[in-house]
Amino acid sequence: MTTALRDTAPAPRLFSRPAVVASCAGFVLIGALQALYGPALPALRQEHGLSPSMAGLGLSAHFVGGVAGVLLFDAVHGRIGSRRLLTVSYALMAVGGGAFALAPDWPVALGAALLTGLGFGGIDYGLNQLFAVGFGNRGAAMLNVLNAHFGIGAVAGPALLAALGPGRYAAVFAGCAVLAGVLALSTRGVRAQAPAAAPATARPGARGRLVTPVLLGFVALYVLHVGVEAGVGGWEPTHLESLGHPAAYAASATAVYWLMMTAGRFLVVPIALRYPAPRILLVCCAGMTGCLALAAVPALAPYAYAGVGLFIAPLFPTGLPWLARAVPGARRAGAWVIAASMVGGVAAPPALGKGIEASGVGAVPLLLLLLSAASLAATVWLTRAAGDGDG
Repeated sequence: MTTALRDTAPAPRLFSRPAVVASCAGFVLIGALQALYGPALPALRQEHGLSPSMAGLGLSAHFVGGVAGVLLFDAVHGRIGSRRLLTVSYALMAVGGGAFALAPDWPVALGAALLTGLGFGGIDYGLNQLFAVGFGNRGAAMLNVLNAHFGIGAVAGPALLAALGPGRYAAVFAGCAVLAGVLALSTRGVRAQAPAAAPATARPGARGRLVTPVLLGFVALYVLHVGVEAGVGGWEPTHLESLGHPAAYAASATAVYWLMMTAGRFLVVPIALRYPAPRILLVCCAGMTGCLALAAVPALAPYAYAGVGLFIAPLFPTGLPWLARAVPGARRAGAWVIAASMVGGVAAPPALGKGIEASGVGAVPLLLLLLSAASLAATVWLTRAAGDGDG
């Protein structure tokens, strides 16, 4: 039986239509910026004389800035308001992206990446939170649309750099800086102050008894599933090459994984309008786990990883409106969950690397399967502890 999400009051109007379009453009921008560091590494190493580990610090600095940006802007959001939060975040990305493009040495480039990450975190936090509370029962659908544009940027940015050549990375980062500057001028259509999140209505007594366990459950779910997301993106090529596939085929299969993730967020939009978030997350976690089990079969591995991308796609955006309903004071809860997900994305690939060193490359799908099964277990527990978030 179909259960549609219903709100008891109309959603507050937080965006004009041009601001919604600009927000989607903002997520294309942050998707491109995050994905550009990897393809730029060869040119960065040559230009600055870096070892692989030193070059990898660029992405690490970006993610450290992202976590700090989420927590910093959460702390000041109530004082500066949503519009100023977004404007300052875009301005930080504009300055940071421009400084990275013009950096005379590696320490300056790392500082610029950190600054860009601060703005990235502000946009990631600010727009996800505003979309979670600003579209009522369409929140999950609109968040999937928003985050699908992140995927578009994550594909388009590296494709542009590949077309121009890695040596032109400075021009691409400069172009991102210009776009960030334009978007900083596009926030007038955003309501200055977002309303407080609705109180939790999942269970009687939840405010006093279940807040901490439920929040920790969401943190666990986000750390685990983003760990799977980053783990597949990082280790799928290595696993496929170990099965005898050429490097070009493995790279193409990984690109299909990211494309399926982007497509999945668009495809789930009508489903999110019809079914409650917990049911969607349960199906997606189960599907992700099943696909990773199939990835252990060599002949099925490339197709199974594509399936993982399709099933994992709705998890991040669809869970945020559920969190907003399940946890009182969900604005701060959302900040911690988003920050924790970034930590999971950074920590999972090297942690999986340690497991692979001990067990061999063939263990990649099994190690990811363990994380995915834990995600499914967390989701099952949340459906019982937090209810369906239907209000």
